[in-house]
Amino acid sequence: MLGFVRGGDTVIVHSMDRLARNLEDLRRIVRELTAKGVRVQFLTEQLTFTGDDTAMATLLLSVMGAFAEFERALIRERQREGIELAKKRGAYCGRRRSLSEEQITELRQRAGDGAAKATLAREFAISRETVYQYLRTTR
Repeated sequence: MLGFVRGGDTVIVHSMDRLARNLEDLRRIVRELTAKGVRVQFLTEQLTFTGDDTAMATLLLSVMGAFAEFERALIRERQREGIELAKKRGAYCGRRRSLSEEQITELRQRAGDGAAKATLAREFAISRETVYQYLRTTR
């Protein structure tokens, strides 16, 4: 979107945390867009930036962006805590393996015999990176 947008366009974003990862990115992206003549409108925060913004608009962008970054950090922290608690009670085991133990054994055997990793990935319907992960692990 950043490369496609043209002057006179309006970028409508649900909330500030959807446009940028942190406050620094948010300010940079809004500055770049408004420099091109693009309006940036945030629906949740009910803010619009056009490039000829006042000091108050810049303050609101910084404050609301900081709150969005803080909120996102809290969500990630709660998620990590929830995963740790679920692991302790045995309810969270991560993603299931793509291949069975027999398939893993066959994959390792064929790779050891010199079969191409890309060919193995296609035949087992997994990515090449997953092939390499199975070859690296010993369990």
